[in-house]
Amino acid sequence: MDTAQKLKTSFFIPLQFALILWIIQIIQWLGNFSLGQFGVYPRMVSGLKGVFFSPLLHSGFDHLLSNTPPLIVLWAMILFFYRRIATQVFLLIYFLTGLAVWLFARPVFHIGASGVIYGLVAFVFWSGIFRKNIRSIALALIVALYYGSMFMGILPIKPGVSWESHLMGGLVGIFVAFLYKNNREKEEERTPYSWETEPQHSNFFLDRDTFDKTRREREAEKRNDYPGWFSTRT
Repeated sequence: MDTAQKLKTSFFIPLQFALILWIIQIIQWLGNFSLGQFGVYPRMVSGLKGVFFSPLLHSGFDHLLSNTPPLIVLWAMILFFYRRIATQVFLLIYFLTGLAVWLFARPVFHIGASGVIYGLVAFVFWSGIFRKNIRSIALALIVALYYGSMFMGILPIKPGVSWESHLMGGLVGIFVAFLYKNNREKEEERTPYSWETEPQHSNFFLDRDTFDKTRREREAEKRNDYPGWFSTRT
């Protein structure tokens, strides 16, 4: 698959998902009703349904509009650069964030995809730190540049905003990045440098294990190789 085709397919699923979010919001607007009761309500059994439905629901078009671009871009970025694990990463962030909000957040309805977005941001950024390769570090820097201001969203400074969703999403994203840090993409695999490989046919002045042997072991080898040297005594 060439780069253009890969880029196109990476945006397909996020765009379809975003379309579903907009359809749900338009239906609420046309019907003049709210589905907010399907959000996460912490520590109530009935509130567990929000783990599934909360990211699909928004308080209004402004709320949805602010979430749509980063959701599409970040999800597409993960599909493009971390294709092998993209599905598992998104599902874990989606459901673990909702579950963490249910366990630890304030007892109010929590709705919106922003928790998932914070999880995606944290995953991309911390993958660069955990994986320690040039490509992942570059992605981390790009995300830090464009979404660094989102850090303020984890603080309880704006009324009516589920900062707990942001915080839980960020923590889940870090956890998932650590969980998959050793799942390398084909493009991340590099050819070892020459000094990292053992030469197959080379003549060395000393044996390769010379400094791994004790003095007694080396003297014993000399006696075996040249018995006449140590066979006489004075």
